[in-house]
Amino acid sequence: MEETVKVLVVDDEERIRRLLKMYLEREDYIVDEADNGKDALESALAQDYDVILLDLMMPEMDGIEVCQELRKVKSTPVIMLTAKGEESNRVQGFEVGADDYIVKPFSPREVVLRVKAVLRRSKSSSFNKNDAQTKNILVFNHLTIDFDAHRVTADDEEVNLTPKEYELLCFLAKSPDKVFNREQLLKEVWQYEFFGDLRTVDTHVKRLREKLNHVSEAAAKMIVTVWGVGYKFEVEDD
Repeated sequence: MEETVKVLVVDDEERIRRLLKMYLEREDYIVDEADNGKDALESALAQDYDVILLDLMMPEMDGIEVCQELRKVKSTPVIMLTAKGEESNRVQGFEVGADDYIVKPFSPREVVLRVKAVLRRSKSSSFNKNDAQTKNILVFNHLTIDFDAHRVTADDEEVNLTPKEYELLCFLAKSPDKVFNREQLLKEVWQYEFFGDLRTVDTHVKRLREKLNHVSEAAAKMIVTVWGVGYKFEVEDD
């Protein structure tokens, strides 16, 4: 029996909340609502949601502040809802830990597809299921990825990653020394073929490096930028 999916929809416009709630409930998801950032953060901290749809501009606290505070405690997937003219804010959203963004006006069907993609990545990761029997752990000199436990440790200290950061690291680490361009990473990790901002990749690589570096400088250096091309996971013998 499948577990019930819980979604928190946060937007100060009742019309948008009602529309999203209707479409999400058609998928048999349980949907909670909040119309301001303060209430949203309280709900997100008090309950365990599978995904949060978070408006960027709101009263009390904006989406950036909510995501920033949430990330201090939880790694719940966050999809940011933004207006077209808020490009710099979207980048800032990725920097504080948002996993994805959708630009208004949006198609409710697209939102549902994005939510499903996030759920696939965070709950039934192909990295986890496909390798559970034969290769459920990757061990490098300064970094260990335990697929079954969904856990990353660098120099024996656990690294707290968001689902998207974890997926990105796993994808790169499973093909050591292979260079992937940003389009490939968007397609394979984000599952975007016809939409998506290439800076999404850059921002997540930056955050991933920072988190690894906080624990192990050597582990952080394994995520290598190949200038003019993309990124790779580099393994060197000690």
